[in-house]
Amino acid sequence: MKKHNSMGGKINTIMIHTPLCELLGIQYPIFQGGMAWIADASLAAAVSNAGGLGIISAMNADGDWLKTEIRKTREKTDHPFGVNIMLKSPFVEKVARVVAEEKVPVVTTGAGDPAHYMEQWRMAGIHVVPVVASTAVARHVERAGAAAVIAEGGESGGHVGDLTTMVLVPQVCDSVKIPVIAAGGIADGRGIAAAMMLGAVGVQVGTRFLVARECTVHQSYKNRILKARDTGTIVTGKRLGHPVRCLKNPFSREFLAKEYDPNADLKELERMGVGALRLAAREGDEKKGCFMAGQSAALVKQEQPAAEIVTEMFTEAEEILRGGTKWVR
Repeated sequence: MKKHNSMGGKINTIMIHTPLCELLGIQYPIFQGGMAWIADASLAAAVSNAGGLGIISAMNADGDWLKTEIRKTREKTDHPFGVNIMLKSPFVEKVARVVAEEKVPVVTTGAGDPAHYMEQWRMAGIHVVPVVASTAVARHVERAGAAAVIAEGGESGGHVGDLTTMVLVPQVCDSVKIPVIAAGGIADGRGIAAAMMLGAVGVQVGTRFLVARECTVHQSYKNRILKARDTGTIVTGKRLGHPVRCLKNPFSREFLAKEYDPNADLKELERMGVGALRLAAREGDEKKGCFMAGQSAALVKQEQPAAEIVTEMFTEAEEILRGGTKWVR
């Protein structure tokens, strides 16, 4: 456990160390979320160099793009990192082979059942860590060979489930024997401490890393996160069967209004959402872009290097955990 400069300039030794650190060879039990159009080699390497697990998003990209990002990441860090695979991607078969061929240390999965690919990945020495939104799915992927699971509550940004982090995490912890990572609504040390009290041995954080200096997302996206208020997000897409949490803006308000218009054409609505995240992340389009973000956006106050974010969060978490018995008599 290394020493770092805290916000006050003092040298602190952060002692938080969980089984997740041992399993993956990381210093801090924190994953950076695999955010499409955002989580690239620059951000992943920065988080891994900070002692966490940086993650590249394979999104809907093809295998060649992903291979390039993996190799860029290896040029920037010699620490473990991961790739997030969206299982509904049209390129999922090729992407699944690429991570196996490149022997990526960790694969996280979402939007589908990873069981079909588990043996291939495990044979390549990959730790597979699916995102789950229910205890049933958590038990299923454990049986299929998952090394751990990410229990993601509906407070998170992007595609969300119904259960909150507070409710989901302890139930998943009671349901499986593998390590549980908490996600959704976590943006500071208080969130880390709370997750551990619920039984998790690590956290996944997305929204706060959006404003990491090494994050290449458009500056307009970062500015919107920094200006967000507690009621600044909205969930759209429930009628389409894939709800998404994003910041309120002209696009998300118009989408929601059309979604609940009884005369709405749902296929037209689907087309309306195509490319909206790219417009936000790469072009900063304030009107037509979909700025995916979690409810924790209001907790994010400044743009910082990834290493400072990680150190600050765990310094605060340790202080809270050490003082956690002050009300016990």
